[in-house]
Amino acid sequence: MSGTGIDIVEVGRIKKLMEKDERLKNRIFTKNEIRYCEKKRKKYHHYAVRFAAKEAVWKALGKGGMGLKNIEIKNRSNGQPQVYLKGKRLDPLKILVSLAHSRDYAVAQVIVVE
Repeated sequence: MSGTGIDIVEVGRIKKLMEKDERLKNRIFTKNEIRYCEKKRKKYHHYAVRFAAKEAVWKALGKGGMGLKNIEIKNRSNGQPQVYLKGKRLDPLKILVSLAHSRDYAVAQVIVVE
């Protein structure tokens, strides 16, 4: 194992921040992430869990200079989440991510394996 990160956020807090500043969405999330979340019935849960995942990746990699928008969370066809880093070479790293959300909270755990 090379690094680990975990983050938990309140869904309501993310919702309030995004409703207060519409531009925030475009500063944090990629176009693909926005398109994915906007299709969901509970879109703020999906935004919140992706935000938590980005923070967890950032912590696991220890990359202070990497912006959150450079970290993209996508789902494979089977629904499994996957991390993509824009402009960064992942070899030989493998990034494992697990996402979960409840009514009030969203959590993400990341493990980076060499």
